[in-house]
Amino acid sequence: MNLFTSVHDVPSIKQFVNDALALKENPFAYQDLGKNKTLGLVFMNPSLRTRLSTQKAALNLGMNVMVMNMDKEGWALETQDGVVMNGTTVEHIREAAAVMGQYCDILGLRSFPKLNNREEDYSEDFFNKFVKYCAVPVVSLESATRHPLQSFADIITIHETWTKKPDGRKPKVVLAWAPHVKALPQAVPNSFAEWMCKAQEEGMIDFTIAQPEGYELSEDFTPGANIQYNLEEALSGADYVYVKNWSSYKEYGKVLTYPDGWMMNNEKLKFTNDAKVMHCLPVRRDLELSSEILDGPNSLVIHEAGNRLWAAQAVIKAILEELK
Repeated sequence: MNLFTSVHDVPSIKQFVNDALALKENPFAYQDLGKNKTLGLVFMNPSLRTRLSTQKAALNLGMNVMVMNMDKEGWALETQDGVVMNGTTVEHIREAAAVMGQYCDILGLRSFPKLNNREEDYSEDFFNKFVKYCAVPVVSLESATRHPLQSFADIITIHETWTKKPDGRKPKVVLAWAPHVKALPQAVPNSFAEWMCKAQEEGMIDFTIAQPEGYELSEDFTPGANIQYNLEEALSGADYVYVKNWSSYKEYGKVLTYPDGWMMNNEKLKFTNDAKVMHCLPVRRDLELSSEILDGPNSLVIHEAGNRLWAAQAVIKAILEELK
């Protein structure tokens, strides 16, 4: 592996999950892999779990780590070619990414979408140019359209907490849209849906998406998913509910009107099979997800966040093995 941007970079989810759980059992077994190697983490946007978990993962593997918060500490970057840089941009991505590649063996990049132009965001122009010019392996720390480290941690959490049933029943996983006060990207739900659809293909889960009309994700990310518009019907028999807000894909970046009753709470959990509830965090309490769930026995949000470390470590280990 020399690039990690989506589930398509993973030959087998089951095997990758097992690799991560083996690292969770023995975190320091592969420190020789990272000896005298450097991971650079480049953030265009804020981060808590992604930054700390990826940095800790690299340290567990014996690596040095450098962090660059480009949004606060770096020069304003130009991404377009053929322009005279006589405006507010100071450095071109061609030079910036290439220089970072000179200092680091592996780079991680986080860059959110602007939510103004769907074609521009979904082309992943910024991320792809960074990969092209840095000339070293790259790990996505979240891009305009995906958050693969989060989704990998999510499937680890589901696999780890599911108790096999005598009848061989697979867990029913529901991605449930939730309200928010502002427009959020589709990156996390896109990525979660993509990983769950692949996990469904591998016979690991059954997958449903529940959202109001107008909030459908791009079909590129949802092949094989059961799409529902009634939350209570979608929740019937659910074993895991993944709560997340996203803005409209069709009316790109817009917050559309929706009926009441889309926030998950204990009353809605009654429709489920006593489901475990997940969220990528940060979460707006009592808007996206009720405090009674977050503080109750059905919440997996902290366990899930903890698995971000093992997801990142499995990815970095796989890349380091290619660098040997």
